[in-house]
Amino acid sequence: MTAAAKTSSSVTANCLRVAVKADRIENVALGIEQRTLACARPGDALVEIKAAAINPSDAKATLGLMPHAVFPRTPGRDFAGVVIDGPADLIGKEVFGSSGQLGIGRDGTHATHLVVEASALVEKPANISLAEAAGIGVPFVTAQEGFRRSGMPKPGETVLILGLNGKVGQAATQIASWQGARVIGVVRKDELYAGHAHGEVTVIDSSRNDVAATVRELTGGKGADLVYNTVGEPYYDAGTKSLAHLGRQIFIASTKATVPFDIFAFYRGKHTFFGVDSLSLSSPEAGEILRELVPGFASGALKPFPIEPDAIYPLQRAAEAYVAVLGSSRDRLVFQPNG
Repeated sequence: MTAAAKTSSSVTANCLRVAVKADRIENVALGIEQRTLACARPGDALVEIKAAAINPSDAKATLGLMPHAVFPRTPGRDFAGVVIDGPADLIGKEVFGSSGQLGIGRDGTHATHLVVEASALVEKPANISLAEAAGIGVPFVTAQEGFRRSGMPKPGETVLILGLNGKVGQAATQIASWQGARVIGVVRKDELYAGHAHGEVTVIDSSRNDVAATVRELTGGKGADLVYNTVGEPYYDAGTKSLAHLGRQIFIASTKATVPFDIFAFYRGKHTFFGVDSLSLSSPEAGEILRELVPGFASGALKPFPIEPDAIYPLQRAAEAYVAVLGSSRDRLVFQPNG
C-alpha cells in the first residue's frame, strides 16, 4: 500500500487540509495531514479514492465564499474509488459519488480515503474510467436536479442553455438532448459547442446576436419551453424574454443578488422559476440523482468529461490545481491521491 496503512477496518489516510480561509486563491495554505479513518456508524463505507474532481466550489470555499464552509477541513465534493470496508455487498466495488456537504460542512474527498454513507455510493459503469467517473459529479448532479425540479425535457420541447460551454451547461445539454429535446445554447463569444450531445446543438453568440430575438426566430415565434440559466444575472433578461408561454426557467448561480423583475411579464406568460442549490444536497441525495444518469453513461448516450493527462494532479500540487480551476483552465481537473 502506497498512501495508507490498513489495519482491520481503519486506515491512516493522507488528507489535504485547509486550516483558515485565504484572501486570494494564490495565497491558500494547504497541507497534507495523516488522519485515522474508519466506519464509525452502521451504514458507513470506507472508500480508497482513486480520483477526486476539483470543482470551482472547492476552491471558492477556501476563500470563505461558501456560507456553510467550516475550517479546518478536507475539501472536495466528488470522488471515485474502491470500497474497502462497509456493507459486504459493496466490498471491492468500483464506485463514484458527489455531495453538497462533503468538503464544505464536513471533511471531503481530496484525500487518499473517504468515509461516507454507503447509500451515497453509485456503482461505476464498466465503460468509463475511475477518473472520468470522478469528473461526473457536481456538473451532472446540478444539471439533473434542475431538470427534476422543473420537469424533465421532452421530445418536441426546446431547451435554451445559457452558459453552454460551462461544465453544468455541457451536462444540461447532454441530458436534454438524451431526453429528445431540441437544444439551443448561448455563448459569450464566437465559439462552437465544446461538449458531447445526443443531437444537434444550435449555438447563439451573445456578443453578436440578440438572444431572445434569435430564439424566437429559431422557434417560429414560440420561444423556449425551458431555459437553463447557469450564469444568473448577466443572462436574466435574455433568458426571461426567450421563454415561451408556460415556460420554465432554472437558476443555479448569479454574479449579482438582484435583478429587475417584470411581474406583468411573469404572470401573463404563466412562467415558473426554479432555484437549484447543489450545496443543499446530502451525499445520499446526490447518489440518488447520479443513479438516474447511470443508464445514459452505460449506454454511451451520455459521455463523461474527458480527463486530459495534464489535468491530473497529485495532492502535493493542490494549491496549483486550485488556482487553475478558478483561472483559465477549461479542463475537468482531478486529483489522483493514490497514484
